[in-house]
Amino acid sequence: MPKLIGTHSGTFHCDEALACFMLRQLTEYSDAKIVRSRDPAVLETCDIVVDVGGVYDHEAKRYDHHQRGFDEQFSAEFKTKLSSAGLIYKHYGQDVIRAIAKEADLDSSAVDQLHKKLYESVIEGVDGIDNGVSQYPSDIEPAYKESTGLSARVGRLNPWWNQPEGDMDERFAQAMALTGSEFTERVRYYALSWLPGRKIVEQGYTGRFDIDQSGQIVLFDTFCPWKDHITTIEDEALEKNPELAKIVYVLYPDTSGAWRVQAVPEKPGSFVSRHPLPESWRGIRDEALSERSGV
Repeated sequence: MPKLIGTHSGTFHCDEALACFMLRQLTEYSDAKIVRSRDPAVLETCDIVVDVGGVYDHEAKRYDHHQRGFDEQFSAEFKTKLSSAGLIYKHYGQDVIRAIAKEADLDSSAVDQLHKKLYESVIEGVDGIDNGVSQYPSDIEPAYKESTGLSARVGRLNPWWNQPEGDMDERFAQAMALTGSEFTERVRYYALSWLPGRKIVEQGYTGRFDIDQSGQIVLFDTFCPWKDHITTIEDEALEKNPELAKIVYVLYPDTSGAWRVQAVPEKPGSFVSRHPLPESWRGIRDEALSERSGV
């Protein structure tokens, strides 16, 4: 008999849709039926319940976050309160990663790295939005509006106020498919592209003094997603030796074989560089760049 995954009926959100999708990636719940209800008697029949019921109890497999006094985080490194997606990911995320990225043949160290990386890059945003946690102080006016994120798109799968509800279970299934496809793509990217890139960045960082005696220029033999890795690897090295100079430029060949240079951002996600290239070089390439730069 298929197991039952319980969640609330009515308007749905990104967190419980993603939580249900993640559970279904596990062998134990792969053919589970989704039961949407707010009736305690109905939820009591479910093998696992997310985002409803007013209880967080891992042993009992109850994962709500709306009750007074709830203040669970992913780990001591994070401050954002968990939603049902974060709760399921905290307890089952490593097994979900292994299930989605089977071909990556991940060892325990790799799974640990991915578990943290996917939380901070995917799940924490879902947690923050569902719990009403602002990304920045309320007195800062956003420079523009953003409504294309995953949580917003899931929200738009609910009927408009002036539309008939129709089949809400079918709408919820669409929400699970949407969150699931994006989460799966992210898991595969980080497992099969981002993680192997770390080895390339580590090699470049280790050999940086062979490129320039300042130790502030890193060369990669091939392009890879380097920005996250360079910061992490650099921070690890600075913990051991705070006197080390920070990287300011990276060099790598692009897909056409031409060499590119990029300035390292002040921090991941920033558009501000530690040491920008001269203004007069920007937008110039090939012979014109060589002539202007003297290189």
